[in-house]
Amino acid sequence: MKIIDLEPGDPRLTADLLPVLRELRPHLTEELFLGILAEGHGQGLRFTAAYDADGVCVGAAGWRLVATTALVRKLYVDDLVTAAAARSTGVGHALLAHLEEHALAAGCTALTLDSGTQRTDAHRFYFRERMAVTAFSFEKPLSRRGPRRGGGAAAGMTVVDPLYG
Repeated sequence: MKIIDLEPGDPRLTADLLPVLRELRPHLTEELFLGILAEGHGQGLRFTAAYDADGVCVGAAGWRLVATTALVRKLYVDDLVTAAAARSTGVGHALLAHLEEHALAAGCTALTLDSGTQRTDAHRFYFRERMAVTAFSFEKPLSRRGPRRGGGAAAGMTVVDPLYG
């Protein structure tokens, strides 16, 4: 298995990594993904791909280094997904080990991620990887429908969240 950190502009981001990432995030179109990558890169977002012996992308990880008051510095995993056909073959373990190396090299105190409550198979994997549930993650979906207040170019724009409609 070959693990590769992909740089912005690398065509493998959309050709190889995005199809695997869409198994976890089906709402991502190429246009939306590239927009998120453009904005997120300035916020530290990076992507790593795992390739099998045949050169097929079988795993994807989105991650960033984050300074926090709680952990000082951590590596936060936005996305971790193994292609359905390659699950239970060590891809997730290899990606996490690679990210842990990044975290240690950057002086992080922890590697963290959030996982949807319905993803029980993923939770079993994280426990096998010696991860612990250390906090609850709370979310309040926000959507703005109708005209925005204020002026400028965004006045009158309708914003619809791609996850919640």
